[in-house]
Amino acid sequence: MDKKTTSRDGTALAYQVTGQGPTVILVSGAMSTGGTVAHLAQRLAGRCTAVVYDRRGRGESGDTKPYAVEREVEDLAALIDAVGGEAALFGVSSGGALVLRAVASGLPAGRAAVYEVPYADFLQGGAEREATYKEQLNKALSEDRRGDAVELFLRLTGLAEEMIQRARQSPMWAGMEAVAPSLAYDDTVMGDGLLPRDRLAAISVPVLAVAGGASPEWMREASREVSRAVPDGAYRELAGQTHMVEPDVLGPVLAEFFAG
Repeated sequence: MDKKTTSRDGTALAYQVTGQGPTVILVSGAMSTGGTVAHLAQRLAGRCTAVVYDRRGRGESGDTKPYAVEREVEDLAALIDAVGGEAALFGVSSGGALVLRAVASGLPAGRAAVYEVPYADFLQGGAEREATYKEQLNKALSEDRRGDAVELFLRLTGLAEEMIQRARQSPMWAGMEAVAPSLAYDDTVMGDGLLPRDRLAAISVPVLAVAGGASPEWMREASREVSRAVPDGAYRELAGQTHMVEPDVLGPVLAEFFAG
């Protein structure tokens, strides 16, 4: 990240800009930084001005307590101002939930796209699963058990126990623990984990909801329902893709949506 701006509450935000064309701010999901979506930004750079940033509480950005979703919406407003006053938004996973909350609140973004926001309505026992995760996550973080918090999140994503224990022994684990407190931020953004139909109905900009054709059916259905719940929504499914979508596949779809 080679640039800095300041949010309304004084939090420093690190970001970088690449490419030419309509401006798009890319919002990463849980346990991620701006670097996580940097490869996607490169795929957009031929047709868009792509902006990646470290969300508060991670990477090179600051963090100001107490946390509230409204502060992250203000972060996006500060970034839009910093890059010229006009931008579209793209968010992946829980970052997509933040994008939807931002545009529903009236943030001046021309259009928005999201990839697989994991609303759990369409997963059997999803509501109960989300409630249990929230309770256990808050307990782990309140006791500063960062490693346990990371494990809870990895299990929520469906990662096998053997892979989780392998990850604990890897060099990347320290970095994951460093951003573990931000898991509570993404959990707050997701609310009760269910599709916020009333909020989505208030969105006044075009929204593209994208899912991977090889992702679980409940996740694809959640994306379809996002497109149905917003007044001007569309749905795209990318054959063979999972939640870990390939930038080379997603990039052209987003570029077409944002740049025409």
